[in-house]
Amino acid sequence: MLDLTTTYLGLKLKNPLVVSPSPLTEQIGNILRMEDAGAGAVVLHSLFEEQIVIESQQLDQALSAGTESFAESLSYFPDMTRYNLGTEGYLEIIRKAKQAVNIPVIASLNGVSTGGWIKYAVEMEQAGADALELNIFFVANDPKLSSEQVEELYTSLVSHVRASVHIPVAVKLAPYFSAMANMAKKLDQAGAAGLVLFNRFYQPDFDLEALDVKPTLALSTPGELLLRLHWVATLYGQIKADMAITGGVHTAQDLLKSMMAGARVAMVTSALLKNGIEHMETILADLKAWMEEHEYESIRQMQGSMSRQNVADHGAFSRANYMKVLSSYAVRAATM
Repeated sequence: MLDLTTTYLGLKLKNPLVVSPSPLTEQIGNILRMEDAGAGAVVLHSLFEEQIVIESQQLDQALSAGTESFAESLSYFPDMTRYNLGTEGYLEIIRKAKQAVNIPVIASLNGVSTGGWIKYAVEMEQAGADALELNIFFVANDPKLSSEQVEELYTSLVSHVRASVHIPVAVKLAPYFSAMANMAKKLDQAGAAGLVLFNRFYQPDFDLEALDVKPTLALSTPGELLLRLHWVATLYGQIKADMAITGGVHTAQDLLKSMMAGARVAMVTSALLKNGIEHMETILADLKAWMEEHEYESIRQMQGSMSRQNVADHGAFSRANYMKVLSSYAVRAATM
């Protein structure tokens, strides 16, 4: 009997396939379908810092004017009538989801300042959330802001929120730190129970006819998985926090690679937006078939097996392999 169970943020999951935040998790009906399709857990759509500010100031018109300025907002804030703006509405979704499903329900806060985060983190815990994901998104575009100040902003936020709640806190972050391993260690020490690698930066494009900047939204591709695999495999065994891979997980093979790198869970959204929620059934069926064919008995058996500390060629995770890769292309070019 295959054992697909894993643990993440101290929670026991029936399998490592987790749904990450998206418009799909706004609806209780979708969350029920996700459980039926086999999801190990669900991370709800994010409550944005901008929402908290707008609600408190009652600046409804600012919503459409500022959607291009922060991550994920493009799909979350299409208009006032299609999005449940209020923070009380978000807490109600947590309550209803906890009543409707048996899998863990993880709440999500998206922003960067401490502000109302602590208040709403506490209220999310009281509403029944099993854990909290801090989706920290910050573009350091002020040249006077140093890397040390940015890192302090992150770690301070995590430590303050962690001290205010009893449920585990994960941190979703971008890969753009100059010393990623050191930053991961700092967040670990600040109390993060998990690291979600990585947030995706939705970058604006230029409209050459209108001479205007336009927001763009592109779903992830399997090619994006490689960066995640690299850092999870590198950090495995060096930090206590559980790691989750998000971005580029579309198939059972992607999930398997995530586990072997050292992740506790692999998160999926783009594949569901492309193929439907029931695509998770295909992923899990293919996962079981692969494990049976290759004689794996459990997910735990493979977790970290391809991490940096468990492979013979450590150079594959560092600059030591750079010349080797380039040389292989030089040889190919010479024979063409």
